[in-house]
Amino acid sequence: QVHVVESGGGLVQAGGSLRLSCAASGNIFSINAMGWSRQAPGKQRELVALITTGGTTNYADSVKGRFAISRHNAKNTVYLQMNSLKPDYTSVYYCKAESWVGVSEYNYWGQGTQVTVSS
Repeated sequence: QVHVVESGGGLVQAGGSLRLSCAASGNIFSINAMGWSRQAPGKQRELVALITTGGTTNYADSVKGRFAISRHNAKNTVYLQMNSLKPDYTSVYYCKAESWVGVSEYNYWGQGTQVTVSS
C-alpha cells in the first residue's frame, strides 16, 4: 500500500505561480512513477505531469513551458511548480503514485487540492 497526500493549492491571480507538493508513504519502494492529474467541474480527469523514478518527465501539451515536475527522493516528495497560471487551469489537482508489485500495477490517488486561478 502507498499513501499520498497533496498540499499547496489555493487561490492565485492569473499569471501567478503556485507549487504543489505530494508526499508518499508506505511501500514507497514499489513506486515507479508519480504524477499530477487535474479535474475541472464537468470534465474528465487529465494527466498534467509525470516523473519516473529514473527522472524521466512527461507533460500535457497544455502545460509545457509553464509547469515543472520534480522530486526529492530523500523526502519521498514530488513537486509541481506551476507558473504563468491561467483561469482555465482552475481544477482539483490530484497526486498519483504508480506502483508495481510483481506483475500487477496499482495506482494510488490523493484526496486532491483545489487550485483556483482568478482573472
